[in-house]
Amino acid sequence: MTELPVLNEITAPKIKKPDWLRVKLPIGEDYRHVRSLVDTHKLHTICESGNCPNMGECWGEGTATFMILGNICTRSCGFCAVATGRPEAIDWDEPQRVAEAIHLMKVKHAVVTSVDRDEIADGGSIIWNNTIKAIKALNPATTLETLIPDFKAEKENIQRIIDAAPEVVSHNIETVERLTRQVRIQAKYWRSMETLRILKQGGMRTKSGIMLGLGETKVEVVQTMQDLRESEVDVITIGQYLQPSKKHLQVQRFVHPDEFKELREIGYEMGFDYVESGPLVRSSYHSDKHVIKGWGKNNWMKEKSGR
Repeated sequence: MTELPVLNEITAPKIKKPDWLRVKLPIGEDYRHVRSLVDTHKLHTICESGNCPNMGECWGEGTATFMILGNICTRSCGFCAVATGRPEAIDWDEPQRVAEAIHLMKVKHAVVTSVDRDEIADGGSIIWNNTIKAIKALNPATTLETLIPDFKAEKENIQRIIDAAPEVVSHNIETVERLTRQVRIQAKYWRSMETLRILKQGGMRTKSGIMLGLGETKVEVVQTMQDLRESEVDVITIGQYLQPSKKHLQVQRFVHPDEFKELREIGYEMGFDYVESGPLVRSSYHSDKHVIKGWGKNNWMKEKSGR
């Protein structure tokens, strides 16, 4: 097997971003409306904190991914733009503010994520439970995806998510097993798989995501996909890693769109119910479609029969 380059090697030349990674600028009345709501309600969004390349497109369509439990994480993942440090005290009014903002936005589907709060005994799961319930109480017609931390695979904390019953629960594996220690640092590959298994055992529709371009091989990516299927994950997202700043891990390779298409095919052949795969794909991209059981797989089968 070919020797792979060392992650984040400072002397490595920076790779030029290809033309297919063009990002739309945030413009339009809907974008300004979402911007206003986020500012007025003092909300955090992963769209901003994570430097998401799709922020302009999603906000322009009147949707956003809200980030609860503050905007300072207790973990220091090498890929993530969210600040690391000592988080502020829990804001117990936050669940209601998020629910009210979603109500004002009149969205049909909402996504909520959070920083890791390892310093709290419950990992933030009580606020998570409160937030999901507040959103559902004020927005009964809105479907909800929750992108959660691993909660160290502690069943009591994960059960609080299950009890609140969001339509989709997502936890991202992020990278292949070999690179997990370098990319995610405090996280553990098989612990994340266990979190996903517990969620599935609790009856949840589950989802996970992988980034490419960090030095992984195709064999490793396919094995990670297989590990997720063995954990009975329903939905998978596969996207290109983009370096948020000079302090973060360098991009080792920009993956061509054709390779993403191939992985999409492999994913459906494995049995995933929905596969979202492309250079600019992020976990919450097109997430409203991920709620609908069979939607992705049925469309894929129609595509195949029409070829």
